[in-house]
Amino acid sequence: MPIYSMTGYASAQAELHPDAADPSAHPALRLGLEIRSVNSRFLDLSFKVPEELRSHEAALRELLMKHLKRGKVEVRAHIESSSDNTLGAPTPQLLQRLSALQDTVQAWLPKANSLSVADVLRLSTSQNAAPADIGPTLLKLAKATLKQLSDAREREGARLGQTLRERLGQLRVLAQQAAPLVPQLVEQQRLRFLERWREAMALADGAALPEAAQDRALTEATSFAIRIDVAEELTRLVSHFDEMDDLLAQGGKAEGVGKRLDFLIQELHREANTLGSKSATMEMTRISVDMKVLIEQLREQVQNLE
Repeated sequence: MPIYSMTGYASAQAELHPDAADPSAHPALRLGLEIRSVNSRFLDLSFKVPEELRSHEAALRELLMKHLKRGKVEVRAHIESSSDNTLGAPTPQLLQRLSALQDTVQAWLPKANSLSVADVLRLSTSQNAAPADIGPTLLKLAKATLKQLSDAREREGARLGQTLRERLGQLRVLAQQAAPLVPQLVEQQRLRFLERWREAMALADGAALPEAAQDRALTEATSFAIRIDVAEELTRLVSHFDEMDDLLAQGGKAEGVGKRLDFLIQELHREANTLGSKSATMEMTRISVDMKVLIEQLREQVQNLE
């Protein structure tokens, strides 16, 4: 199944008639709906709709919660005239009423601002009220817009999934490069300890037993090997890589795939840090740094997954 990004945008429109019995009595209206979403730890819904649609907000919220799991989602709706004359001409009766209302308000509130031309035109346009049975049309439009949003999030999720797989492949290569470094380094260090103890024995004129010196050198070499051994970290890294590949393959079947991947990213970062702290060569340090750069890139991408 596909994986979904939390980032997406969709919009749709539908025609409305305030008077279904006589559509010509009023200019046709256009209902517009926009849904945009970005990443968020939880599902965060916000609505910016005109007063005529406030009563339908609960139905819209229920619909979105059925289809979306995470993300900061903003829903915008608007109603406007679809006729060529988008600005309704105010009637003399309306102008007279507005003037009387303005005089009444300013009589009680002398400092109140007078109505502007823009205010009058807006109030005039609002007279074209939406039909009372707009609910079914609004929900139908919301479902269509939600389908567009889901498709957009799926496309973005596919792109993110491909990027994640590429980064995981690069991390596997780095882990393979690190694996043979430790045995080589341990053997080099063992020989170096033995050589130093031989030199020390020669200077000591036989004050200590050669066998004891050799045992001490081997003990020091063993202690060094334990300190720099990263086999366990590399094993855990590969295990996390496999689990992430499995989650990406499951896609939508994996509940909370984004959160689970984010947790695994934290584990990867912990192992890479340990790898760097145990590093005894510049090559291992380079591998650790390269891993942390790739892991940080993984984190940025995973935070956009639902």
